[in-house]
Amino acid sequence: MRFGVVAKVDKKEAVVTAKKVVDFLSKKAEVVVEEKLGKKIGRKGLTLKKMKADIMVTVGGDGTILRTLQSCDVPVFGINAGAVGFLTEAKPDDMVNGLNRLLKKNYIIDKRIKLKVMLNKKQLYDCTNEAVIHTAHIAKMRSFEIFIDGKTVEDIRADGVIVATPTGSTCYAMSAGSPILDPRVDAFVIAPIAPFKLSARPIVVPAKSRVTIRIGEGSCLLVLDGQYEKKIGKNDTVSFTVSNIPARFVRFDHDFYKRIREGLIL
Repeated sequence: MRFGVVAKVDKKEAVVTAKKVVDFLSKKAEVVVEEKLGKKIGRKGLTLKKMKADIMVTVGGDGTILRTLQSCDVPVFGINAGAVGFLTEAKPDDMVNGLNRLLKKNYIIDKRIKLKVMLNKKQLYDCTNEAVIHTAHIAKMRSFEIFIDGKTVEDIRADGVIVATPTGSTCYAMSAGSPILDPRVDAFVIAPIAPFKLSARPIVVPAKSRVTIRIGEGSCLLVLDGQYEKKIGKNDTVSFTVSNIPARFVRFDHDFYKRIREGLIL
């Protein structure tokens, strides 16, 4: 079995923990590390896209997991060493137990739908959490036309629009008033950000739908999973459908609501 190890290298705790992961797994399996991490721990590494592994072990927060999923189509096991760890499965103090379960293949794979994103018919990165279209200038609203399967749903002025998967419904979309979607529900949620319209509310649509957003006047930013950013503007069209490639997480149980209780409810 071959493991890949990725870490949030600008955080000392994550690098220290990642080195422990590499040292532990190297005794019992083949290990490859990301180039950035390799430079920190004195080990040869590869870029994410060149890392071939059966399981990717990430040490950091949700951002580290999302960055990994944009480049690697393999299951991800997250160890939390970041500010937000809702998508992670283990904490540093329980790391050894978790890694032993990986080696014994004592785990389950949690598959989650992803968003396929097209900008003016050109495919960009898939999203595990959400795509955000946001005004490029603070306090300047933009106009957005929203279509579902070619039919007009909204024509609004707002700071932006979020299109999220069930996984992303617990993130930025939730802050914008979105309901939390059980990951077993094949659906997307469309959530306006600070809309200048009382009737504009988040909408849940089937994942088989095609969601299209056309930009009115003014410049905006398209941000995918907080990792990829692109400037867009007037008459640009962004379309969203379900991706053929799911996100896969290594889990030790399927208790989504326990994760909600422990991770989101203070």
